Amino acid sequence: MREYKVVVLGSGGVGKSALTVQFVTGTFIEKYDPTIEDFYRKEIEVDSSPSVLEILDTAGTEQFASMRDLYIKNGQGFILVYSLVNQQSFQDIKPMRDQIIRVKRKMLDN
Repeated sequence: MREYKVVVLGSGGVGKSALTVQFVTGTFIEKYDPTIEDFYRKEIEVDSSPSVLEILDTAGTEQFASMRDLYIKNGQGFILVYSLVNQQSFQDIKPMRDQIIRVKRKMLDN
């Protein structure tokens, strides 16, 4: 069975965990509980073939930003999450996007 690794990135409190849990389990989390790192697996179908989606829900705080390079190296796809009511959270994803591009380019160059 094919596996796909997806990393969910964004500022703290924007709803990364709520979106991830909603997708994986179908339930909505109403209470905010800051995440350090959570890992989920969901069976999906890609091109009519059974597959597994491995989702890494990351911490949104700058305290764990140093871990981001490792997450990016291992990730195959990325979901950048921001809050519609928090303009800063939208601005925060640009450096994350730039970091993804930088890390993945560096991997290709090696």
